[in-house]
Amino acid sequence: MDSPLTYSRRRLQVVTDADPGAIARVVERFYNLNIIPRRVSAELSSNDLLYIEVDVCGIADEQLALIAAKIRQATTVVNAYWHRV
Repeated sequence: MDSPLTYSRRRLQVVTDADPGAIARVVERFYNLNIIPRRVSAELSSNDLLYIEVDVCGIADEQLALIAAKIRQATTVVNAYWHRV
């Protein structure tokens, strides 16, 4: 039987300064864990902030919390948090 984790979708939301490498740095966190996101979306706002959303399945809440905390350490990141979808 499949684990409920397999089907539980979570969304990481990151707000960062408009930086061309920000998307790659966020997605790299999942690459390093051999996790393929279900969806990645980025939108540049008129106030020079980049809004990045990454939907993932099959990852524990604790692990995603650690990823968000690590992303928040970057100097260009305004905020990073996750929630269940």
